[in-house]
Amino acid sequence: MTTLPKTETLRLTLDEGWLTILLDRPESRNALSNQMADEITATFHAIADDRTVRGVTLRGANGTFCSGGDLKGFKSDLQGGDGGVAAAAAANAKGGELYDLINEAPQPVIALVEGAAMAGGLGMVCCADLVAVTADSKYALTETRLGFPPAQIAHFVVERVGLAAARRLTLTAARFDGREAGRIGVADAVVADAAGLEAQEAAWRADILSAAPNANAWTKRLLFSSRRLSRADQRALAGQGFGECLMGPEGREGVASFIEKRRPSWAPAKR
Repeated sequence: MTTLPKTETLRLTLDEGWLTILLDRPESRNALSNQMADEITATFHAIADDRTVRGVTLRGANGTFCSGGDLKGFKSDLQGGDGGVAAAAAANAKGGELYDLINEAPQPVIALVEGAAMAGGLGMVCCADLVAVTADSKYALTETRLGFPPAQIAHFVVERVGLAAARRLTLTAARFDGREAGRIGVADAVVADAAGLEAQEAAWRADILSAAPNANAWTKRLLFSSRRLSRADQRALAGQGFGECLMGPEGREGVASFIEKRRPSWAPAKR
């Protein structure tokens, strides 16, 4: 059983195997401070090996997802420090771990977006497996207008929307809304309001919970391995994952439940 970290900038709720991470810095519209990044990172580390945590929802409190990086922190901690370029580069590279952890978490990750998801906030959205947004939500990759690149998030923007759209969004810092987010592929579902977000989340959660947790973890691992491994190594890894899952308790239960015409043990009863 996972012991979740103590957090000050997040509200963590673990309910029936589902973890909700609520970004909660109302004074800054949930800007991504160093402390918040560290707390998100610690949370994903804590659940990485726990298959009783079946999925994760990322959402912002008070009607805003995340207004981007904490620029006051950039000024005081980096520009005001003595470390120069090397310190700024190291801090940025360390911050990239946050996006990797969200992106490749063994659990499916849902992002629910209302209000604004700017800069690093949009980066987190692009790392989620499933994204639902309100039609009037607002987005922009504002970094270049502030004099620096969207360094750690550029990779994930390209993966989410493709290179052509990523060029337009990053080089112009163009603002767009939830409808456009759906059109270009940032969002998988566009809804009217917060109630619509919750309905979409409930539908996705029901689907995810019908799948075996270790099978989902292996599936995500294989999806990402396709970017890094040769085809021969992919075949070997896929075979290993298939063998471990099929011969393990989930595979045996899944096949038995199909033959016996019953739901598998990991799937909740229909309500």
